[in-house]
Amino acid sequence: MTAVDTVQATPAETRGGRRMPGWARSALVVAIGIGILSITTTLTGQYQLTSSGTTQAAVRLLLPILFAALGGLWSERSGIINIGLEGMMILGTWGAAWAGFYWGPWAAVVGGLVFGALGGVLHAIATVTFGVNHIVSGVAITLLGMGVTQYLAQLVFVPLSQNPRQSPRIEGFETFSIQPFADWLAAAEGQQRVLLSDAAGLLGGLVSGLTPLVVLGFLLVPVSYYVLWRTRFGLRLRSCGENPVAAESLGVKVFTYKYIAVIVSGGFAGLGGAALSLNPGQLGYLEGQTGGRGYIGLAAMIFGNWRPGGLLAGSALFGYVDGVQLRAGGEAVHALLYATSILAVVVALFWASRRHWRSAIVALGAGAVVYVVYWVIPEVPREFALYAPQLVTLLVLAVASQRLRPPAAIGVEYRRGEGD
Repeated sequence: MTAVDTVQATPAETRGGRRMPGWARSALVVAIGIGILSITTTLTGQYQLTSSGTTQAAVRLLLPILFAALGGLWSERSGIINIGLEGMMILGTWGAAWAGFYWGPWAAVVGGLVFGALGGVLHAIATVTFGVNHIVSGVAITLLGMGVTQYLAQLVFVPLSQNPRQSPRIEGFETFSIQPFADWLAAAEGQQRVLLSDAAGLLGGLVSGLTPLVVLGFLLVPVSYYVLWRTRFGLRLRSCGENPVAAESLGVKVFTYKYIAVIVSGGFAGLGGAALSLNPGQLGYLEGQTGGRGYIGLAAMIFGNWRPGGLLAGSALFGYVDGVQLRAGGEAVHALLYATSILAVVVALFWASRRHWRSAIVALGAGAVVYVVYWVIPEVPREFALYAPQLVTLLVLAVASQRLRPPAAIGVEYRRGEGD
């Protein structure tokens, strides 16, 4: 074992004295969220907020965001900013549609992963080998992804579908449910009982209408946590993002780990593109279908403070808001304003219990403003409802920006041999 294997993680990661385990805190947050949505559903009559159909739609919509967020996690934990996730996802949509058309859905998954990883290779060459600014390289990858896929669509899909912006329809995965839980929860949802039916609807959508790609996406969250935080490989990779000079002086091959991280990052973003191409509502490549989800995935990762559990929560938030506006439109998004005002009161009570009076007053004031908007505006216009996920992205980043702790050497140019 080398010395780097015994290097402790950052103080924020090893700090003890937590009042409850992380899983217990997560369960408490989920319970509070279900309670707030149940109250909102009961008082506003917007039952789509807690229906299993909305949850199923949210899961499908959060999946590409989750893959992109995981890609950002791997890259940025090694110190490489990856704003090119959008471009890698675009490459993944085309690769998945091309491979899926000829060889089926599993080939589409592989095709998306490979094409996204190729974008990661380009980003790694530019940033790691040649020291190009990470933001410049990421923007270039996105522009390149858009141009390359448009050219390839003209070359390959026009002879097949006569449409340069869309591929022929491809075969998707068959959906399945986890039994007997799906039936139990569906029965409980149908009873129309306050809180019980709401919880059953929200949970029922998580165990029904699933695809293998959904299961893969959720499994990659604990797998990424284990690899990055519980293995020597992960510790060495994260050390490259914290202090690459010290890591190299202790025998870590910094360039190798950065390359691996960025290529894996591109592969995950490509899986996000495959998730879009294999979405039952689309099943194929469509120009512009990513719709900025690579950037939203990056925002979810930042919201999650560069942690797997946090980025899952951020992806779920964005996917849920998108699912609500898709399933129920402006009226349901309007009801979410009511839920937000209740959440603000809960947050204010939390800060007050810790005697952080200023934070409590700010939260209470924000909740009052949101409630006034809810009361004055009878319905959110459709044009605004369509952009609800993007608005939530901006709001969440503004709120979360005060507690972020990115890797210490993120975005810093590093040259081989600096640790000698």
